[in-house]
Amino acid sequence: MKRLLMKQLIAWKNNPKRKPLILQGVRQTGKTFLLTEFGQTEFNRVHLINFEKQNTFIKLFQADLNPKRILEDLSFQLQTNIDLRQDLLIFDEIQACPNAITSLKYFCEDLPELAVCSAGSLLGLHLNESSFPVGKVDMMQLYPMTFLEFLAGISDEQAFDFILHYKNGDSISDIKHDYLWQRLKHYFITGGLPEVVDIFRNTQNNLFDATQLVRSKQEELVTAYYADMAKHSGKINAMQLDRTWRAVPMQLAGHYEGSINRFKFKDIIPNICRYGQLAGVIDWLEAAKLVFRLPIVGSFEQPVKAYTKENIFKLMMFDVGLLGAMVAIDPSTILQYDYGTYKGYFAENFVGQQLIARQSAPLFNWQEDRSEIEFLLSCQGNIVPIEVKAGNITRAKSLEKYKAKYKPKHSLILSAKPPYTNQQQDLIYLPLYLAEKIPELLHGIE
Repeated sequence: MKRLLMKQLIAWKNNPKRKPLILQGVRQTGKTFLLTEFGQTEFNRVHLINFEKQNTFIKLFQADLNPKRILEDLSFQLQTNIDLRQDLLIFDEIQACPNAITSLKYFCEDLPELAVCSAGSLLGLHLNESSFPVGKVDMMQLYPMTFLEFLAGISDEQAFDFILHYKNGDSISDIKHDYLWQRLKHYFITGGLPEVVDIFRNTQNNLFDATQLVRSKQEELVTAYYADMAKHSGKINAMQLDRTWRAVPMQLAGHYEGSINRFKFKDIIPNICRYGQLAGVIDWLEAAKLVFRLPIVGSFEQPVKAYTKENIFKLMMFDVGLLGAMVAIDPSTILQYDYGTYKGYFAENFVGQQLIARQSAPLFNWQEDRSEIEFLLSCQGNIVPIEVKAGNITRAKSLEKYKAKYKPKHSLILSAKPPYTNQQQDLIYLPLYLAEKIPELLHGIE
């Protein structure tokens, strides 16, 4: 499947100062597939070591961390030569071999000509088990497929090319808009996990069967993530992780009923009602990339992060498709776009997921009195407020209040309507399906 990170991998390969690469990401985001495809297209041969499936390779890192000796033993065990300048060496599931993580330092120092990539899930939970090679590795993060990648993944090249090349000021006809909006609802059902997208691609001619098979696979994956919690939770109680993760979609449903505007700690786990008692659990879920935290700010100046509080935030799911599976929204309901106020959270979670995947600047949520702006995005030294609407109504009282107080250079409203720019107010209206284009579009505005 076409992944946008491939360009960064090629740039890494061609960088004369490259270091061993660590590709992080939650399970099932396609890390191994992407690195293998990268190796097959850009290198002479690929040598893949999976430390979970082939745990005998772990022994090779126990005697010492001399990369030349490790490479000789790997070649002997693989019964093949490893060309230092033409081949790619991949350490997969590297979190299962902490010594291999440490060895990357010595591959960087002693064998810089060899291209070494590693991939791991739950790496944020394992890095303290070894001496992490600070300054000796390059890091990348692979997220679930964005909407643009989804279009490529289901072989909708026409829609993919249209969004890929969309520029500021381009118009979108009603026919194109309606088509892309329908595709967006398909993405709301599948989310961005490659295996799920692949199921949809192969069965999409029968939409009912496709969505049922998608939901079945997503339920399997949710069970697998729970199993990971039990396996890797360590000192953190797996049951607390389970209950807290399940609480994320339930709580933010309450937000759109007007009762909750931040994550609440009470009633998730018996006898726990304060952030300090749940901090370790939430940190674990964040490190595992199963949720992302959106800090809430009120009155602020630059830098925004200085005005956040550790215990005041919103939590969102890492994948909008699993969100639907966890709250058991029937795919037909999503296609009809008839799931009440919860579609507001779907839209918000979708936008957050797209922005995190496509830009590195932190995101914030703004709340003051009863007003709320879903996202504040830092761009070229400016803070850009982004208001998210699930439907066609784009009246934004909160944004009006924010603009009157902070006078942002640009503001955005995402909704179900086609694009439009109000030049007098420096206000940009975009359809939700262009969410991941926001960083690029903002950089194109003077």
